[in-house]
Amino acid sequence: MPDEQTPQATAPVAKKSDDNLMAALSYISVLAVVILLVKKDSDFVQFHAKQGLVLFVGEVVLWVLEMVTWYLFFIWGLVGLVFLIVSIIGIIKAWSGERYRIPVVADIADKINL
Repeated sequence: MPDEQTPQATAPVAKKSDDNLMAALSYISVLAVVILLVKKDSDFVQFHAKQGLVLFVGEVVLWVLEMVTWYLFFIWGLVGLVFLIVSIIGIIKAWSGERYRIPVVADIADKINL
């Protein structure tokens, strides 16, 4: 009888941590506020949630400006696209576990103390 072959042990796939998920979700609109208040024990999540909060406030300001100056819709559309792209970059960096400082946004976020 031939020797029975034992199956090769495969290395377990590393799961993304809850902190990475929470940090990534903090770039989605008002979730930044919720995550900032709920996840106070993680410096990594707080870092990304503060940046997400700054982006959220910027989006609200943009929305108000759009309402007042609707005739500049093309410019506001481009600015809104920039916010979307920056948020996607933040999500990707947070999900991968990287502490990426978004220019200008990170400087404002550093001033938030909770």
